[in-house]
Amino acid sequence: MVKRTQDLHKEAKKIIIQYALFRWENAVVLAGVIILTAFFRKPFLWWPVWGWPFLGLLGVGSIFLSSLTNKEKNARLLLLSYQEKFDLNEIKLPELRGEVETALEYQRRVDTYLWQQDNSPIWDRADDTANQIQNWISNVYQLARHLDVYRRDKLMEQELNELPEEIASLKKQRDNEKDGALLAEFGMVLESKEKQLGTLKTLDSRMKKAELQLEHSLSALATVDSQIRLIAAQDVDRGRSDRLSEEIQEQVNRLGDLIDSIQEVYEVS
Repeated sequence: MVKRTQDLHKEAKKIIIQYALFRWENAVVLAGVIILTAFFRKPFLWWPVWGWPFLGLLGVGSIFLSSLTNKEKNARLLLLSYQEKFDLNEIKLPELRGEVETALEYQRRVDTYLWQQDNSPIWDRADDTANQIQNWISNVYQLARHLDVYRRDKLMEQELNELPEEIASLKKQRDNEKDGALLAEFGMVLESKEKQLGTLKTLDSRMKKAELQLEHSLSALATVDSQIRLIAAQDVDRGRSDRLSEEIQEQVNRLGDLIDSIQEVYEVS
């Protein structure tokens, strides 16, 4: 299960530095230094013994710095690393998997754009905004997983359809029963069945709400994508950026609360 909250700044820094250090280009440079030092230690009379290692250090340093400053590449790297934490194969229904994929595509667009902005109100809080979007996508994924499991749960669907008739039948039998002991048994069975039906109806209602909320989230993500570009393009005041951040957080909280309410009656492993 994807964590609902993450420390984006620390995680991003670690991922970017690891990538910068372990790029294949660095391996090629180091291998070249070893070979040249071993077989061509002094290609010229004036060439110092530390010449190749020094050039190698400069090469690795240049690659490292270029990696740290390549915002678009780093945005893609961070997003890929984050999205790898999702297992879309766990969502079996194509329409739900497609909705999560759409949400991930919006995240890719937003994150890439955020990290490319240097002089915009949105850039001042890029970490916070990207973190909020990540939490939002995480909630979308969890909601889709719950819906996927619920829609494929044929036993639960059958029980929801059959329990009202069972309860009605049991009540008729109880009303015709004269034996006190059997009446007590009927009472316990009916209480259990009615409680089960109430739980199923509550879950069904929350799942219908989840379906609507999932559709709304995709529309809201599209709106956020447009608003972020608009804020950067028009150089609007910080207040507009702050309001957008509040709207995103509201979406995150709404989905989180809905997921919690579903998990009260229907836990997905």
